[in-house]
Amino acid sequence: MGKRRAKCVRHVLSFASLTVSPLALFAQTTPGAVPASDAAQAEGPIVPDDQFKARMPSSGDSVADKAGTPLPSIDSWIDSQMPQTTAATMLPPPSEPAAQPELAQPLPPLDSVTVPEQVAGESSPDEKTPVIRYAVEIDGFGKTGLEDEFRGSSALVDGKGKAETAAMVQSRAHEDEALAVRLLYSEGYYDGTALASLEQADGALKAIMSVTPGKRYKIGEIVIHAGPTVPATLVRDSLPLKTGDYIVAATIEGAEANVALKLPENGYAFAKVGDRDILLDPATVTGDYTLPVETGPRGSFRKITTSGEKQAFDAVHMEVIRRYKPGQIYDSRKVDDLRKALVATGLFSSVAVDPVRTGEAGPDGTEYVDLHVEQEAGPPRTLAGELGYGTGQGFRAEGTWTHRNLFPPEGALVAGVIAGTQEQGVSGTFRRSNAGKRDRTFQAGINLNHQNYAAYEAFTAGINASISRASTPIFQKRWTYSYGVEILGTNEQVTIDPATAAKVRRTYFIGGLPMQVGYDRSNDLLNPTRGFRANLRAEPEGSLQGKFSPYLRATFDLTGYYPVSDSLVIAGRTRVGTISGVSRDDVAPSRRIYAGGGGSVRGFGYQELGPKDVNNDPIGGRSVNEFAVEGRYRFGNYGVVAFVDGGQVYESAIPKFSGMRYGVGVGGRFYTNFGPFRADIAMPIDRQPGESKFALYIGIGQAF
Repeated sequence: MGKRRAKCVRHVLSFASLTVSPLALFAQTTPGAVPASDAAQAEGPIVPDDQFKARMPSSGDSVADKAGTPLPSIDSWIDSQMPQTTAATMLPPPSEPAAQPELAQPLPPLDSVTVPEQVAGESSPDEKTPVIRYAVEIDGFGKTGLEDEFRGSSALVDGKGKAETAAMVQSRAHEDEALAVRLLYSEGYYDGTALASLEQADGALKAIMSVTPGKRYKIGEIVIHAGPTVPATLVRDSLPLKTGDYIVAATIEGAEANVALKLPENGYAFAKVGDRDILLDPATVTGDYTLPVETGPRGSFRKITTSGEKQAFDAVHMEVIRRYKPGQIYDSRKVDDLRKALVATGLFSSVAVDPVRTGEAGPDGTEYVDLHVEQEAGPPRTLAGELGYGTGQGFRAEGTWTHRNLFPPEGALVAGVIAGTQEQGVSGTFRRSNAGKRDRTFQAGINLNHQNYAAYEAFTAGINASISRASTPIFQKRWTYSYGVEILGTNEQVTIDPATAAKVRRTYFIGGLPMQVGYDRSNDLLNPTRGFRANLRAEPEGSLQGKFSPYLRATFDLTGYYPVSDSLVIAGRTRVGTISGVSRDDVAPSRRIYAGGGGSVRGFGYQELGPKDVNNDPIGGRSVNEFAVEGRYRFGNYGVVAFVDGGQVYESAIPKFSGMRYGVGVGGRFYTNFGPFRADIAMPIDRQPGESKFALYIGIGQAF
């Protein structure tokens, strides 16, 4: 047999067609058998069609079995099996069955056998025909490892041994022949054949799929036809194929996809990978591989252009968002980054970024490439809401109205309102995203707030401004930061004598410089399952109430997530905090440290832990330590959790890690596309007088 060519496409895409002699194909099948599947036949005949057809038995010819006994043709066999009918009557069966010696002959191939059709008489068209039942036997896949994949896609197996007609069984068998051959070709078995046949004995029908894999072909010489590149071996280095590897469709397609990926990452924005050619040599059981590649010019970035009927912002702001510099070598990863950054603004209903050839010479022998952004602005306004409940905190609903581009580019106005049983407030915020620099956000706001908790009651008005770099659902950043300034005035109810619970109202004027830095190695912003996060917040602050009292408020949080299995995650959290440089009584109650509640130590009410007055109302402290361990088990869109939390608040500036209080509980999760809905119930261990018997927490997102 001479050399032939193969096309490499995975079996689901009709993997491989071979240019092969029909005579050679006949040599691979059982004498007298005609393969059922076109997949096992030649893509292009070598002998003329008239000579090829002359070798083929016609539908009326007899076919002999191995013993030489003539077998009936398909047509005559069907005629002998089909009941004869007229338009008016069905002929009664003969008194004695007609002799059918062909049934005693050895089993012929599938195309030479037809199981009797189940035909309802015309006199009773509504009569249900009996279901044909069959068994399936698969032989020959052996060490190819393809039998499980075949069974998973097999029409015969998928039919679960039932068919309405015999023709349906035959059709499924034809499909499975083609499937088996495609699977063999997809793994390099280019001499492989498959033959389906039917056995009928004692009224039982069995479909037999006989597979002959043949030899497995390996890659021979590898030849690449491509223009010059920098570096010179870029195309070959990007093609992870080696001489001696088996010709596996998925491997070859993946290697070629890697070439199509790596060339644009290294300056070749318009590279195209052509159609491969594999020349099979049965003598050596190898296939010489040839791949043409059009590299196109090596490019460098120049400018951004944009178009669209409704534009969110212009190309000037896009130049702020891009991460590359003009003149740098073109890199498709930076183009993808720009596209994701534009999507992350939330201002587009559709946006596409494509390279454009300019034909103009760039630096280092390159050609300038422009990026064209086709945009369509989306609705800029958003209404959002959040509802939660916590023991000691009551019901709390928060709603916001946002115009994300009221002051282009990316100048947002946010109006918020809080309505709760123990907290009410309004706020207004101006926010500029990508403010002069990628990922930098400037924000300024004003708020009015009333809080009435067991620890304090406060009426507060404040203004604030900050610059930050924060994570978003699209861009979860490893490093985040913020720094800013806040000024507020607050009138609060203060416990001046814990022994008598005597209270007075005082007004505080407070100024602070809040700063925060975070490091995030978790895998998800709202529902992490692996990794860890660390966050340090510090705020030098001064309070004026009779006298000026400077102090430092600081907290450090560390959380970690470990996946025990795909369904079970162990999560842990710890926190330490301090107020240093001032006595507790010189700090406004709303600025002191508290613990207890859904984001702190579950099992206790909001702000319930720590020093208390004679009425068991919390008065706050200057330091805290907390921890939590949680097991999260997920099944589908639902999940359950079990947790242990612990912590305590101290009057001292340094946490003592003593007198710890613990809470235990369980919870449920309903996972949505914007994060899990959370409901937890917990109870304190060794409950003290005045403490909650249990605490309920409802919200969005994991507890930590």
